Amino acid sequence: MSAATDTTAVMNLIARYAELVDDGDFAGVGAMFADGVFGGSGGGSVRGAAGIEKMLRGMVILYEDGTPRTHHVTTNIVVNVDAERKTAVGRSYFTVFQAVSDFPLQAVAAGRYDDRFERCDGEWRFAERRVDIRLTGDTSRHLRVRPPAAE
Repeated sequence: MSAATDTTAVMNLIARYAELVDDGDFAGVGAMFADGVFGGSGGGSVRGAAGIEKMLRGMVILYEDGTPRTHHVTTNIVVNVDAERKTAVGRSYFTVFQAVSDFPLQAVAAGRYDDRFERCDGEWRFAERRVDIRLTGDTSRHLRVRPPAAE
């Protein structure tokens, strides 16, 4: 694979994560981290597909349509690939928008993802994602548990 192809594959994983979360497909998110780690601002982390799916189901509120009624926008994406080691690191900003019937469209959270990736059997996958929530709005209709306050 070329560096450009590897970079595109990693960027597609970053985008796919947002799509799966917004679709309420937490099993799909878990599968993306089958052998990986997912951690947040609170310092804890969860490993593996089943653990990540369980964490999301316990934390994120789903609505009648099976989605959290969110739209994750990921920007400022930087990816550095080490083709020899079959690894990559990435960082990006995210903003989560939400709207429900009694809650007009608004940003409910923003922050940064710090990611590690690995290529196994020719396919790129998440090895680790750290979520640093830097700004929070009203997450009462998005999360069952409130994220730690941004400093």
